[in-house]
Amino acid sequence: MTTDVARRVAAIWRIEGARIVATLARVVGDLATAEDLAQDAVAEALAQWPRDGIPSNPGAWLTAVAKRRAIDGWRRSQNLGEKYRLIGADLDEITDAEWQPIDDDVLRLVFAACHPVLAREAQVALTLKVVGGLDTDAIARLFLVPVPTMQQRIVRAKKSLSVARVPFAVPDPSEWPARLGAVLSVIYLVFTEGYAASTGGAVLRTELAHEAVRLGRVLNRLLPREPEALGLSALMELQASRFAARVDANGDAVLLADQDRRRWDRSAIARGAAMLDRADALGRGRGPYQLQAAIALCHAKAMSVEATDWDRIVLLYEMLGRVAPSPVVELNRAVAVSMASGALEGLAIADQLADAGALKGSHLIPSVRGELLSRLGRTREARSELLAAAELTRNEREAALLRRKAEALRL
Repeated sequence: MTTDVARRVAAIWRIEGARIVATLARVVGDLATAEDLAQDAVAEALAQWPRDGIPSNPGAWLTAVAKRRAIDGWRRSQNLGEKYRLIGADLDEITDAEWQPIDDDVLRLVFAACHPVLAREAQVALTLKVVGGLDTDAIARLFLVPVPTMQQRIVRAKKSLSVARVPFAVPDPSEWPARLGAVLSVIYLVFTEGYAASTGGAVLRTELAHEAVRLGRVLNRLLPREPEALGLSALMELQASRFAARVDANGDAVLLADQDRRRWDRSAIARGAAMLDRADALGRGRGPYQLQAAIALCHAKAMSVEATDWDRIVLLYEMLGRVAPSPVVELNRAVAVSMASGALEGLAIADQLADAGALKGSHLIPSVRGELLSRLGRTREARSELLAAAELTRNEREAALLRRKAEALRL
């Protein structure tokens, strides 16, 4: 029973954790304190729920317990003041039927984590930790730094926000330019972790992806004339449309070429296309998210891999590489070039990235090289690359898929 409850608590925390911490941060005004209170509530749940049963609304229960712990702490310090009155006035009114996470609390938390007082890497790392729910090991792997380095970076970021007295609120419009780029970036990184989990035994973390989509919609309500916010939402809608086809009945990954496109969510594709049209109608040119959305739309409109407009996708990747250059963009261009002009041309681009030491420690380059080498009939090299990629990835399902592909090649 205790083990079952522990698993349920872990699942609840993955889904509700960001909103609970965000709600507490709004109340107590400090991220580190909010996280401590939330973890204390989780510990109390692990002690009580095996005995009393899991409440009908566990998020409400955890939030209420954490708020009471905050009151107890202020009472012991004899410093209730306005905080006590604010939190205590409505505490007893929380009921399972009435309690709902306030939609904008998580967005406030994102804005706080993206405050200009923090460097961009610290902004992203902190948001992935608190909003995305990634553990420090996973974040360290994403940044290709040692785990102790990432731990220190996150701790320093929290302290910096506390010292700077950063409010947990959507900033005034005058503050948007300094934060919007980071906000868009971290929301998409949260979505990406949901779309392709970097660690663990599942291909998807749909609760993360759907939360990122929700945050994008909130941003669009706040900034209806911001083309890149619309572009990000369009991109997430288009990519989320594939969720039902991205895994098979056993939960294993299904590659794009093998997906049953009849299972793609056509309503999500229509929403994404409409958002991209709205962004384009603003007449300010396409930024990185709009270009990525345009690429995703090319895939969404095609009835098969063969029917895909690969020449247009290559062109869009070339444009994306000029406005937002990165090794990942160049690697994706290599794949598109291989489809438009042949595997040999795509491999040349991937080889250049490998020779330059790009994405060192990542499975991405060897997985692409393995696929292209197999298409060229260079089986021994292909197997070696695919097995190397399997060793580098931290997602168990993805590693298994890469090993199966390697084993399927005949020497």
